[in-house]
Amino acid sequence: MSNVLTVKNYINGTWVESASGKTVPNVNPANTNEILCNTPLSTREEAKAAIAAAKEAFPKWKATPAPVRGKLMFKAMNLLQEHLEDVATALTKEEGKILREAKGEIQRALNIMEFTAGHGRRLNGETIPSELPNTFIYTVRQPIGVVGLVTPWNFPVAIPIWKIAPALVAGNTVVFKPATLTPLTAVKICEIFEQAGFPPGVLNMVIGSGGIIGDEIVNHPDVHGISFTGSNDVGCALYSQASRRGVRVQCEMGGKNPLVIMSDADLPLAVEGAVLGAFGSTGQRCTAASRVIVEESIVDKFTEMMLTRLEKFKIGDGMDSSVDMGPSVDEGQMNTVLSYIEIGKSEGAKMLKGGKRLTDGAFAKGFFVEPTIFSNVTPNMRIAQEEIFGPVLSIIKAKDFDEALEIANGVKFGLSASLYSNDNSKIMRFVEHSEVGKVHINSSTIGGEAQAPFGGTKATGIGPRECGTEVFNFYTEVKTVYNDFTGKKRESNIY
Repeated sequence: MSNVLTVKNYINGTWVESASGKTVPNVNPANTNEILCNTPLSTREEAKAAIAAAKEAFPKWKATPAPVRGKLMFKAMNLLQEHLEDVATALTKEEGKILREAKGEIQRALNIMEFTAGHGRRLNGETIPSELPNTFIYTVRQPIGVVGLVTPWNFPVAIPIWKIAPALVAGNTVVFKPATLTPLTAVKICEIFEQAGFPPGVLNMVIGSGGIIGDEIVNHPDVHGISFTGSNDVGCALYSQASRRGVRVQCEMGGKNPLVIMSDADLPLAVEGAVLGAFGSTGQRCTAASRVIVEESIVDKFTEMMLTRLEKFKIGDGMDSSVDMGPSVDEGQMNTVLSYIEIGKSEGAKMLKGGKRLTDGAFAKGFFVEPTIFSNVTPNMRIAQEEIFGPVLSIIKAKDFDEALEIANGVKFGLSASLYSNDNSKIMRFVEHSEVGKVHINSSTIGGEAQAPFGGTKATGIGPRECGTEVFNFYTEVKTVYNDFTGKKRESNIY
């Protein structure tokens, strides 16, 4: 343990050891004998120091022209591209997802950086016609100030980047609190921004518990905006706290995403979408397809095809290129998944495949759970209502399209939904009536593009969307300017 690196915080352009002296080991979830680093549990004073640095750096960064801020983002993007293999390896080793998924995540981050960097030249206002003569009305966008960014462990590169990049290009300064389970990738992100030449204090990172670091960020009077991605319970509590002092808050939270399959669908395509949605990234994604709602006339055929497809599905260490699915991120998440499997069985669902922790051979050193499929699932069962965040798929039967849509909407979340059908009437009705933030037609519930908004409705989301141009509605304020060039006093506001 004495030879294991303890990662540092990044405050005001300097890498600083935490004064707390408290650390937790960061282990490889595929091989718990491998300790990757020690994660500091930083202090409230260190969070305050990061906020103070961001506050001090803000005026000069705000005054930096937006196209110049964009050029720095392009430099950071190029550096991430150069270090893609190194960052992907760190991501796979500390989060557990397979290496090709890690590389895909980094490519998503690169796309976001490219789009956002270009937006430095597109932070446009608008001109507005006045009802008065010789009056010019226009708007400008300005940064909101110091923003706190709280990110999860499941996408430890893409999610921080899709918050950090627009925040910085818009002219804000950042205090970044990554998840304690993924500190190595967080360090690598900050190193890239440092090497790109972002000034000291513009981006700061403090690693530690949500109860200390997160709480300080949420409640500090010098933090003017907070963007959070994580669980519904934590997000709602954070929103309640932050809104009391009137700051801007953006929360992206849970999902219980339906993948709906109609009898006219391309079934082989739907099977691949269900496998990718349910078991890709070990089911540890907010857009995972944890419910498959199948028209009853084809449910038996679909189920048989799913079971056949999983016969060749390989589980193991994500560094092995032949592997399809890695471990749960840690023991706690693995136990949560196993507990939901027991809940499903106790509720009367029929477990068709999986359901166990793998413990033989190399599996004994990791947190591996078999891909699990339940049938005979009813819409009100807990496994059909609650986010599991693991490789557990519920197959739910629906008599027709209308019942399938009702089941799809019958949860508290509203992030993503997918429909497999070639009937344009059903497709358009699904798009119109799905209570979600994004809809996929004939593709899985996962995925998104840098230039498109990302986010959900109902219990999934609070505040403006992330990604695309919509994200700048969160990271900027709109100022309206009235320029009266009459040069004399007006008698009234009409003419």
